[in-house]
Amino acid sequence: MFKRMTESIKAFVADVRAELKKVSFPTRAETIGSTTVVIVFCVLMSLYLSVIDSFLVWLVSKII
Repeated sequence: MFKRMTESIKAFVADVRAELKKVSFPTRAETIGSTTVVIVFCVLMSLYLSVIDSFLVWLVSKII
């Protein structure tokens, strides 16, 4: 049982190494560009949602 488990672990580690060789990691410029896009999108969406929320609060206060 122990030998079978050891062989299974060795096969798993070998498979992980083989898969990691296939991975293409982004360059520094790609990472900075992607991060910038995400930050700008988050800021724009937060502003949009803030405006919508303020409008809905105003609308509800007028109705009530």
